[in-house]
Amino acid sequence: MQSPGLHGRADAAAALDRLLTGTGLVALRQPSGGYTLVRSPAGPAAPSAGAALATDTTLPTVSVRASGLHADSYRAPREAAGLRSDAPLAEVPQAVNIVAPQVLRDQRPRNLDDALANVSGITQGNTLGSTQDTVMKRGFGDNRDGSVMRNGMPIVQGRSLNATTDSVEVLKGPASLLYGIMDPGGVINVVTKQPQLTRHNAISVLGSTYGHGRNGGELTFDSTGAIGDSRLAYRLIVDQTNEQYWRDYGEHRETLVAPSLAWYGRDTQVVLSYEYRRFLMPFDRGTALDPRTNEPLAIPARRRLDEPFNDMRGESNLVQLTVDHQLAPNWKAHLGYSYNRETYDANQIRITAVDPVKGTLTRSNDATHGSRSTDSYAIAYVDGRVTLAGMRHDVQFGVDSEYRQVYRADMLRQAIKTPFSYLNPTYGLIPPSTSVSASDSDQSDTLHTASLFFQDSIHLTDKWILVGGARFVRYSQLAGRGRPFRVNTNLSGTKWLPRAGIVYKWNDALSLYGSYTQSLKPTSKIAPMSGGYVIDGSTAPEQGASWELGAKLDLPSGFAGTLAFFEIDKKNVLVSQYNDATNQTDWRTSGRARSRGIELDVSGRIGERWNVIASYAYIDAKTTEDPLYAGNRLWNVARHTASLAAVYDAGAVFGGDDLRIGAAGRYVGARPGDSANSFTLPAYATADAFATYDTRVGKQKLQFQLNVKNLFNRTYYPSSVNRFFVSVGDARQVSLLTTLQF
Repeated sequence: MQSPGLHGRADAAAALDRLLTGTGLVALRQPSGGYTLVRSPAGPAAPSAGAALATDTTLPTVSVRASGLHADSYRAPREAAGLRSDAPLAEVPQAVNIVAPQVLRDQRPRNLDDALANVSGITQGNTLGSTQDTVMKRGFGDNRDGSVMRNGMPIVQGRSLNATTDSVEVLKGPASLLYGIMDPGGVINVVTKQPQLTRHNAISVLGSTYGHGRNGGELTFDSTGAIGDSRLAYRLIVDQTNEQYWRDYGEHRETLVAPSLAWYGRDTQVVLSYEYRRFLMPFDRGTALDPRTNEPLAIPARRRLDEPFNDMRGESNLVQLTVDHQLAPNWKAHLGYSYNRETYDANQIRITAVDPVKGTLTRSNDATHGSRSTDSYAIAYVDGRVTLAGMRHDVQFGVDSEYRQVYRADMLRQAIKTPFSYLNPTYGLIPPSTSVSASDSDQSDTLHTASLFFQDSIHLTDKWILVGGARFVRYSQLAGRGRPFRVNTNLSGTKWLPRAGIVYKWNDALSLYGSYTQSLKPTSKIAPMSGGYVIDGSTAPEQGASWELGAKLDLPSGFAGTLAFFEIDKKNVLVSQYNDATNQTDWRTSGRARSRGIELDVSGRIGERWNVIASYAYIDAKTTEDPLYAGNRLWNVARHTASLAAVYDAGAVFGGDDLRIGAAGRYVGARPGDSANSFTLPAYATADAFATYDTRVGKQKLQFQLNVKNLFNRTYYPSSVNRFFVSVGDARQVSLLTTLQF
């Protein structure tokens, strides 16, 4: 028996009717809502269900539950790779948000910040001159917090979104049971495209412009398929980007080559992937504040305050290997290894003072040469299902180890004596710095961890699930700088990190949950601290604890949502205070911060033609204990954030071609610009739009996609480091993408 297959959209009855055409079978709907397959009647009149069952042999009932979604759906998958489990999200006592593949295809985010605009409780942190992904999650995060993963394994925190990305997952709250040492805000997991046994090839050409002579282009090739008749599949993704920066000067050039192989055996799956990136990007600290008004300088947003040699040049190599083996019907073993190294050289002019009367800046000529960041990670774990005392237990246990190092060889520091006019700038009067600062060079921060972890999800009844687990982590950290090298952090320790949660499945569509989790992050400083203070084993590590209550909705129509209430308390934050009696600065782990709030995320289909993804968060994040900053709001964290993206599928137009039109908007409330709350970044709202048109050239699919970023060309400031480093959001960009699939 052979079916003609099914292509396009149809309800269950129509789909079965088309699938069974020519097979001699028909599907009869039963009172229970299921369907029975019977022989097609010889005459024109179809038999009743009772008659059919009386004359045909009845086979045992087969229950089919499909987790697949429409290929163009905004609704996230029902499982998350970052959870290292095939448990449905409805049974996980934690908020997990997923930016689905179709959302990324429609919006074409330029970096992780753009992609996560669709997720609640997310703002931008210190991106090191727009060269790194730094995500504030529920109020916590920095550019060395180790919270960005690739396929569930940690990587160097550079730019992690590129042509290999398939989807982006956000695991909210402390994820230390799964991932070990990190801040308590959450984890970002970038899931990449995998080799497929079905052949598919695509070539994409993109042209873009900022509308004032700053243009760009991108060429992408994506090929996958089986190698011969074996179960071995390959994938090759190559991408080349060349674009001019939207501000006065600067270029972004990036080359990506990403081959991968996968073996899909009966009981074993092996995936080996490699990614090479070579990049040149502007190192842009943005603008500065006018000290008289505490607002950004009154100059055009495109005006840069550094020099044309402000850029970062580097390379990244990433290798990952995963092995999954079915040990028994209910047991699986998993092995994973990831190695990532990124090197770069960066030049930067830094503002050190602003004179608004003369309209000038004081600047320093600095650089980093020989920067090298490395992350090596290995994991082995087993998960399975057993029945004890009449209750189902979903068990997971394993070990992992990580080596993480940030090293910067030559740190160049050079004063500039000549003031720089920000009202009438003249560039190119000074060369890049050549003065190496011995006391600042050879910066190094090395972290070693080794852990045991286990978790058990106990299905007490059909409705109640109790989740418990813990991680035992052993860690050591060494950090310092200078020639000769001066150690400023030298510590080691061990810690148990528990997790507990409970889930109540109200019905098949709604579940309620509560959870308690802890996190750990050793205190570390590269720079020397006054008074000769050295962080050692007697210095308590930063610890976080989180309580979360929530509800999850998953409708059969393909619409889902999560509502979460949370509170995170972080203690043992290293703080300093000047001691008048000793004329020295005292250091101690007496700082404390707290973040609490509410988050709402929804996504999926509304009817047959609409897809939406939306979010809202209210976060009250503040320093609760500190000699100077107690009561202050946390830096770069907005109280209110919201987003909405919607797409309308117009269906067949112009003789059968498909047209889709969409728009997205995001609001970010006012945020403190520094820990002292000495200035505030203003709230902003931006809007994007896109349209796609699908047609054919012969038998090949051809798609045209128009995207407009920052549709109304708003000037906005997404983050800051201090009053001299205030990031400026990108201007309006228009791009046209043409993709041929074959």
